[in-house]
Amino acid sequence: MNILPYIFVLFAAVLWGTTGTTQTFLQEGISPIAVACVRSAIGGGVLLIAVLFMRKIHLKTWSWKWTVMAALAIALFQCLFFTSIRFTGVAVGTVVTIGSSPVFSGCIEWLFFKRRPTRVWGIATILAIIGCILLFASRGETTIHPLGILLALCAGMMFAIYTNCSKQLTEREETLPSVAMTFTLCALFLLPFSQDGVTWVFEGQNFLPMLFMGLFATSLAYIFYLSGLEKISSSSAVTLSLAEPLTAAMLGVFFVGEYLSPMSWVGVLLLLGGIIVLTIGGRKASRENEVSEETT
Repeated sequence: MNILPYIFVLFAAVLWGTTGTTQTFLQEGISPIAVACVRSAIGGGVLLIAVLFMRKIHLKTWSWKWTVMAALAIALFQCLFFTSIRFTGVAVGTVVTIGSSPVFSGCIEWLFFKRRPTRVWGIATILAIIGCILLFASRGETTIHPLGILLALCAGMMFAIYTNCSKQLTEREETLPSVAMTFTLCALFLLPFSQDGVTWVFEGQNFLPMLFMGLFATSLAYIFYLSGLEKISSSSAVTLSLAEPLTAAMLGVFFVGEYLSPMSWVGVLLLLGGIIVLTIGGRKASRENEVSEETT
């Protein structure tokens, strides 16, 4: 099996990982949901204009069910995640959300789409989740708040649902219009909850960071993610997306001057190990399945 789909998903996760560092260039006090709304509006809106110009969208035959479900899931993911970290702090909220997403995705794929996760996926996911826990173990607040944990788990489930819905969508529609439609709808869903509105984008130094997050960390990132998702399982894609906190941590160390403890560096190595196991092992497993299908 071609390794490119794995690289595409990893590259998407790397682009997502730049958002934390990019947000440090924004003015203080802006609602995270407002940032998510504008980011989605820029990312989805620019692509929507492009695909409408190219006549890539046929509204009468469009897969509206999967589009609305994907857009609603990714909008709820952002709302739930940002709300959870208010109760638990960034470290715990991130670990619970990102760590639970691959598990939820594997369960959804197994229960609803009858695709049993592989042993390679299981090993890689365990390594990556432990690595994620160690990476954030000594960072930020460690308040264990039941409601915050519940919200973070719900956020993890929403990202898993988004991934599975997007996989169904890309089996029916092209990647570019799929991203355009999903994130334009996502922005519309988030707008009522954006307390700061959208005018703040044109104040001070906010415009360029938001333009980067919209075009690169949303449009380009999700194009790569869905392109890879077409060729690999949803559970594998979600596990590979754990490269996002890894990227964020590395950017924090090298560009923001953050400190990582020895335990966090062990987490970095485990995360890398999980990604390598899934990329190489998943490719070999897929190749063996193709050979066995040909022989039968």
